Amino acid sequence: MNITLRDVTKRFTTTTAVDGVSLDIADGELFTLLGPSGCGKTTLLRMIAGFAAVDDGAIFFGTRRVDGMPPYARNIGMVFQNYALWPHMTVRGNVTYGLRLRKLPAAEIARRLAAGLAKVNLTGLEDRYPGQLSGGQQQRVALARALVLNPDILLLDEPLSNLDAKIRVQVRGEIRALQHELGITTVYVTHDQEEALSLSDRVAVMRDGRVQQVAAPKTVYERPVNRFVADFVGTNNFIPGVVKERTEAHALVDTPLGLIRARPGGVAAGGACVVAVRPENVTLHGAADNVVDGRVRLAAYLGNTLRYDLETAAGVVLKVDVGDPWQHEVLPVGRAVTAAFAASTAIVLRDD
Repeated sequence: MNITLRDVTKRFTTTTAVDGVSLDIADGELFTLLGPSGCGKTTLLRMIAGFAAVDDGAIFFGTRRVDGMPPYARNIGMVFQNYALWPHMTVRGNVTYGLRLRKLPAAEIARRLAAGLAKVNLTGLEDRYPGQLSGGQQQRVALARALVLNPDILLLDEPLSNLDAKIRVQVRGEIRALQHELGITTVYVTHDQEEALSLSDRVAVMRDGRVQQVAAPKTVYERPVNRFVADFVGTNNFIPGVVKERTEAHALVDTPLGLIRARPGGVAAGGACVVAVRPENVTLHGAADNVVDGRVRLAAYLGNTLRYDLETAAGVVLKVDVGDPWQHEVLPVGRAVTAAFAASTAIVLRDD
């Protein structure tokens, strides 16, 4: 089931939480709404679900307009951030709650319960209560409760935020595999960039109620459209400057670090900009299109990487990631070094 949003707006007194959002979500797609707290992503999800009214615009499921329909008429499955499980009900009671409200035959309820628990690897836990389950198991119960309704659309509102890091990685993989197997259109809300990049077919990055960019995860990460997206999704170095030359293939930017060659963005010659380059694309003591002198200000061991902060004579600090710390001797603070990065790994962005 495809989802279409046209100029959808939601206001709360003097605040516009969602501001004229238009999206086309394909049938069977896992589509993620990504952004910081307060950007409007959960409000937008609640409008798709029918829990929040649409002030302006329209929402379609397929060809059916649904923004005037109550949630129960939309045939959705919803997984909430806090799971919303009944503590006095067993797993069986929680998962079959919606089926019993629909007054389905007992045999059909039993069949759907068994199939739903099997999908989320909870078979045999039917008689346990939520308080007897781990956080990951509770999340699976909430997911099973949504799936047994055979929804056309699955909506998930930060479903992993209450889990610890290791379980979060495990469960998000299970969600992606299950969604791919079922082929159900899914809208997923998160503020976690890694979650969005690893799960999604496409990502919509939101800010202040508006969509900044919609693209595949690789495109959002490697080709952000503005500084906000580049800064929110992953870590970036931002070097201020003015575009001196610009062609379809490259840009030459005058910066406090000297002239920098980069991929052109949406900034014309003569325009103020920032050059964005990710720490993993900067090397120490290398040779590339752009070479910068600096001194080690900080070295931080992150496990799979070692991150340096290099202070330049111009006062610009560059972050540099060493991808194999096991084979690298940590440089002392104050050591003079050179950092290098290719023009193809740097991009010119408008400084918004």
